[in-house]
Amino acid sequence: MALHTLTIHALHNLLVRKEVSAAEVVTAFLVRIAELDPKLNCYLTSLADSALAQARQLDQGPADFARSPLMGIPLAIKDVLCLRGVRTTCASRILEGFVPPYDGTVLERLKQAGAVFLGKTNMDEFAMGSSTENSAFQITRNPWDLDRVPGGSSGGSAAAVAADLCAGSLGTDTGGSIRQPASFCGVVGLKPTYGRVSRYGLVAFASSLDQIGPITKDVEDAALLLQAIAGHDPRDSTSVEQPVPDYRAALSEPIKGLRLGIPKEYFVAGMHSEVASAVQAAVQTCRELGAEIREVSLPHTEYGVAAYYIIAPAEASSNLARYDGVKYGYRVPEARELLTMYRQSRSQGFGSEVKRRIMLGTYVLSAGYYDAYYRKASQVRTLIREDFLKVFRQVDALLAPVAPVPAFKVGEKADDPLEMYLNDVLTLPASLAGVPGLSVPCGFSTDRLPIGLQILGPHFREELILRIGCQFEQATPHLRAKPQLD
Repeated sequence: MALHTLTIHALHNLLVRKEVSAAEVVTAFLVRIAELDPKLNCYLTSLADSALAQARQLDQGPADFARSPLMGIPLAIKDVLCLRGVRTTCASRILEGFVPPYDGTVLERLKQAGAVFLGKTNMDEFAMGSSTENSAFQITRNPWDLDRVPGGSSGGSAAAVAADLCAGSLGTDTGGSIRQPASFCGVVGLKPTYGRVSRYGLVAFASSLDQIGPITKDVEDAALLLQAIAGHDPRDSTSVEQPVPDYRAALSEPIKGLRLGIPKEYFVAGMHSEVASAVQAAVQTCRELGAEIREVSLPHTEYGVAAYYIIAPAEASSNLARYDGVKYGYRVPEARELLTMYRQSRSQGFGSEVKRRIMLGTYVLSAGYYDAYYRKASQVRTLIREDFLKVFRQVDALLAPVAPVPAFKVGEKADDPLEMYLNDVLTLPASLAGVPGLSVPCGFSTDRLPIGLQILGPHFREELILRIGCQFEQATPHLRAKPQLD
């Protein structure tokens, strides 16, 4: 089998047995990228030369591939994570020339594990979007249908995994930006509990929501990547000192006897009938695996979109205030007066969606509106979190759709921001509550577009949702399907 089609754990086994070299593995992916990325536009920055050099160094040195399951494994990185000496743009003109002088914690840990970075992937600008159409540089295409979006904002990372342009990748999830593109691209995506993974070195969008997580070809790979990046980091004040379990060891446990809840509010009006059917079939599979299925209620779900699109833009407005043309980033050369320079640098440097959210966030934080909007949204967020806490006293985990529709066409929702925002209706509540969520493929539409099952668990119970996802994955054929790109 071609090396680029293999999972992380399969490649690891070959490297340990010395059946292939790290250079051969990396070269296989670089050849694949050269062939297909011109069609897909997954990568913004290539690290081909350094990746190959690192792989050759591993082959020539005393590297023990058995020491780490990620040693010599080629990964892709969403271009919102700081990698020392490599430009980090957040797919924005305002950061087009920014080169970080340090590594983010997750990338530092992956380097220590011996992982090889193939490049930085495309995204919606500053992670604001659900389609990867908001990038200042290019539109990423869905490998299953080049006329459709890969989801967002981690669309480049998800499409790269689906098309075998990397063995695995990192994305970020603020309101669904790992789970939704994973669903659209037919791969596995995990949003960890808020605080499980350090955000140090992540360029902030909404600091109380952002979380880094893996996008992979199967659940075991997601467990391996999470194992490497999870854990407390004193450089991130929101990183939680919580023991990190052995995620891989938990995968083999059966799900017989688990109580799995189906939140009735997640089968929303207007949901694509094939999405509902695929998720219901997945629920039946879990029942056949011995799980007890119960209908449950998360009554404040309907307010999730409204609360999120007040809280997240408010935090974005504050976080993005630093991009003023002075400290770093784009600066208009012709401005002769300070306020003009600020205004023109931000107007030219930010795209329309980012400017929309900055203005919305600034408005809801302004005098006279703070109590009416931001405070009220924060109270609703507390109610949504309490819904999850209550329901997890009744069931062990939740099963739900990831998105109400399969991947939509490029340009289909681009001129209707509200329609685009509603695409996140099923992923936003978990982000507001801070609970972990996993997307695993559970079927296809008649147009041969992937559909994802969302598995939600209590805070810091990633091993539980990974276990459910793995048992479901092994009982179904969905992950064996591949997009036809050759």
